[in-house]
Amino acid sequence: MPTLAELKASALAAIDDRAEWLIETAKTILENPEPGCQEVKTSRLVSEKLSELGVSHQSGIALTGLKGLIEGGRPGPTVAVIGELDSLRVLDHPHADPETGAAHACGHHCQTPMMLGAAVGLLAPEVLGSLAGNVALIAVPAEEFIDVEYRWGLHNEGKLGLMAGKQEFIRLGAFDDVDMAMMVHTSSTSHESGKFSVGGTSNGHVVKYLRFIGRAAHAGGSPHTGVNALQAAMVALNALNTQRETLRNELNVRLHGIMTRGGVAVNSVPADVRYEGRVRGRTEEAIADASMKMDRCLRAGALAIGDQLST
Repeated sequence: MPTLAELKASALAAIDDRAEWLIETAKTILENPEPGCQEVKTSRLVSEKLSELGVSHQSGIALTGLKGLIEGGRPGPTVAVIGELDSLRVLDHPHADPETGAAHACGHHCQTPMMLGAAVGLLAPEVLGSLAGNVALIAVPAEEFIDVEYRWGLHNEGKLGLMAGKQEFIRLGAFDDVDMAMMVHTSSTSHESGKFSVGGTSNGHVVKYLRFIGRAAHAGGSPHTGVNALQAAMVALNALNTQRETLRNELNVRLHGIMTRGGVAVNSVPADVRYEGRVRGRTEEAIADASMKMDRCLRAGALAIGDQLST
């Protein structure tokens, strides 16, 4: 029976033999960034790569996700190795898609190749024969919680239950046979201690998506007959900024967001303004407190101007 050192050496040799294959996969994903729930090209590419390795897999989980399985030669637990498919939107990123603004600014283009690299090593014959248990290869979509309006539309159409990839995988039962899950994420900082480090915990978050609904009017001729939804949003955000001194630094609370629609024409009083926001925090209690404060400020902005608030 091979020793652990010999098995590691076999896995590493197999990965080295596929080095260019893996690097080219990462480059292809980098050059074709797709935001969450829209990773059609990326999903197809990962499916092709799994097929090249002879790994049977499901596709179309949570729209674009995939799950493959490597079965070991002996009984044991099932360990999931996860890669994330989606990109962010960063308009000025050097690898941004000029049409969508999508860009792999968070390193997800490396994650599925790392997952595939783990598969390559595990599939080395002597390694696979010694493997106790199974390895699930899980490529999840929509890790970055962006484009909330779009995802909410998918939810309303019955295409999504939950609006983020891992959560939807859990809801669909795709993790039911998994005993432990792991993944590797790239870092934006160098580590003096080596190439790898063990990550810490992350903040939880609550997502907000809402509409300030006013009444349109000619902004030059009769603004007094309108109800300005943009002004309501500005009052709400100013109110939100006054709450920051009530948030405890050690709880890592963050309040942030964007307006995805500010009106339709400069000569029309804005009647439909949309806000996508986030509340982050270290504990459930901190998130609940900050979420209540954000809700209160958003309602106050609408009340001050006479708008309606729709969520």
